[in-house]
Amino acid sequence: MANHITNEVSPQSTNIQGAGLDEKTADVTTISQPSPAYYEGPAWKRWLVDLQASAGFGEKKQTTTIYQPRTVPTESNSASARFWKFFKFLGPGAIISVAYVDPDNYQTAISSGGSFQYKLLFMVLVSNLIAIYIQSLCVKLGTVTGMDLAQMNHRWLPRWLELIIYVVAEASIIATDLGQVIGTAIALNILIPQLPLPAACVISVAETLLVLLFYTPQGELRRIRLFEVFVFLLVVVVFVTICVALSMVTGSARDIFRGYVPSREIFVDTGLYESCAILGGTLMPHALYVGTALTRARLYDYDSKRELTREQRIENSSPASSSETLNYRPSLRAIKSCLGYSIAELTFTLFIVAVFVNSALVIIAGAAFYDPDGGEDSEVSSDLYDLYNLFSDTIAPAAGKMFAVSLLFSGISSGIVATMAGQIVMEGALNIRINPFLRRLLTRCVAIIPALIIAVSLGSEGLAKAMIACNYLLAIALIPITFPIIWYTGLNKYMQVPSDDGTSMVSLKNNMLTAGVAWILWLLVVVMDVATVVLVGLGVTEDDG
Repeated sequence: MANHITNEVSPQSTNIQGAGLDEKTADVTTISQPSPAYYEGPAWKRWLVDLQASAGFGEKKQTTTIYQPRTVPTESNSASARFWKFFKFLGPGAIISVAYVDPDNYQTAISSGGSFQYKLLFMVLVSNLIAIYIQSLCVKLGTVTGMDLAQMNHRWLPRWLELIIYVVAEASIIATDLGQVIGTAIALNILIPQLPLPAACVISVAETLLVLLFYTPQGELRRIRLFEVFVFLLVVVVFVTICVALSMVTGSARDIFRGYVPSREIFVDTGLYESCAILGGTLMPHALYVGTALTRARLYDYDSKRELTREQRIENSSPASSSETLNYRPSLRAIKSCLGYSIAELTFTLFIVAVFVNSALVIIAGAAFYDPDGGEDSEVSSDLYDLYNLFSDTIAPAAGKMFAVSLLFSGISSGIVATMAGQIVMEGALNIRINPFLRRLLTRCVAIIPALIIAVSLGSEGLAKAMIACNYLLAIALIPITFPIIWYTGLNKYMQVPSDDGTSMVSLKNNMLTAGVAWILWLLVVVMDVATVVLVGLGVTEDDG
């Protein structure tokens, strides 16, 4: 963006236009110069000419355009400056963390704690560490390419393969949304018993749509930050209510910390099933799409403030889109400035929120519901109504209310993120941009129809079985959706960016260690997700409905 300055200079002023600079690497300065006659005659005449010029009269000055080297704002490297910068990056991690504390996780964590006490805390920790690692790759993919996962698939995959992944992604998002609708509806019905389940399902759709009216992925960074703060407040409510419920139970600290150490019980029979269920319920497919899309606003803000030209910032990375922010390709400076902070913020938030909340649910269930005489045979129901009654009867009525409140806000925030993911998937895969409200309405309506049918015909028992079925679908959907992320981030073809001077390409692909760990984790996810379905088919658990 040019900076136009009007100034008077002497004829001896040097024009550096021929110094090898152009508008891509320099600020454009327009200098107004008087005619040669200006310097002829006495000084009082020049003073009079200047006075006339200031009043808007007199001869028109000649203008010359020169180019000056661009001054790039420097960033302080002090500890306080780094901390403040990290604070400004807070937000996307809170949105992503919502997917790891949704109603599905409530069911799985509490059932596991009631059946195995604290032994499965190890799997809670491992599952969330795997989630953090894969989500970090999502952040890297979105930061380096400037595109989300759906856009990358649209550009680089064969059309038939892209459509298969798109169908799987849409099915997983609908299944996720169905779980959020059911969880929110049950929480509303618990807190307001006079409210019928079908009416609660409708309300769960309305509140999410109203919230999402204020979110636009390509909007101003300030507006996006307000949305992030709102979601963060929802997460805080879930966090606080779980803390209050946790304070109502007592358990052995030694046994709790020992639960983070692997034991034989979690790898055999129903223990293996519960371990697979925790892993499958933790890694949510829609969270991967959202994770690749949330970095764009801060990168674009960085480049815009430094007035990089369109040629430096834009690459035709999404040929079908006419929006500049969708075509946007971050500069190398923006990537170096933002990538580390984005991953650090994601790791910090997910570890604090996801690991703590899921661990707290297991600890609460283990301390209050575990029957040492029954051992592994003392299973806890996964029905959310039964869990509410268990909280109320075993701990305290207030604990039941805390459980319902946290479930409500978990369902609301999870529904928001799932609907965001639906919009990202459709726009990227189908190469169309529709009204965001219509897309969100479509996603939620597709989820509410089966929820209403189940609520009216089968009641609460049918809703519980529907949520379990959704978990199995999500476990299988994770396999094809995760694969492209590891593939893209490991190859130069997708992870090269121009250097600052534009003379070479810089590779930001995963190194051998990072790529090797990523593929090992993907194989682990495949084995455990398939094992979940196989164990259910063999009748290892009674939760298969």
